[in-house]
Amino acid sequence: MTTIDSRLTKLGLKIPQVNAPQGNYLSYVRTGTLIFVAGQGPRQEGKLVYKGVVGGDLTLEDGQDAARLCALNILGQLQHACDGDLDRVVRMVRLAGLVRCADTFEDQARVLNAASDLICHVFGEKGKHARIASGTNALPSGMAVEIEAVAELAS
Repeated sequence: MTTIDSRLTKLGLKIPQVNAPQGNYLSYVRTGTLIFVAGQGPRQEGKLVYKGVVGGDLTLEDGQDAARLCALNILGQLQHACDGDLDRVVRMVRLAGLVRCADTFEDQARVLNAASDLICHVFGEKGKHARIASGTNALPSGMAVEIEAVAELAS
């Protein structure tokens, strides 16, 4: 069992099966030592779990749960890119997240904190990353949150 696998077990986290792309793009692209993970929605086994508007029909807590699921899906894509060995991740470089939210909702950063915290708990210090958290009125399939990521891998 790898270090990251041990952390996942200790945290009670299970990485879901990777979700197939929903269009004509790749789930991730590696260039040099960087992996760019396409936007991951709050899907589990291909099914959208969190659909709706944060600050509307969904609560802040729902948004945070959606962000955590997006982060787990990012880990799944990274695990796939690393041939199953997340210890090959040198560091998380960046997360960029969109929250489908009501016009008056101003806690996009708090929603994305849930994903950032999960990534940092899993990777420790090398999980600290740059980030943007933005709000929008619509996302594909009506999903509540979408997050993309950039990670550096050992060569």
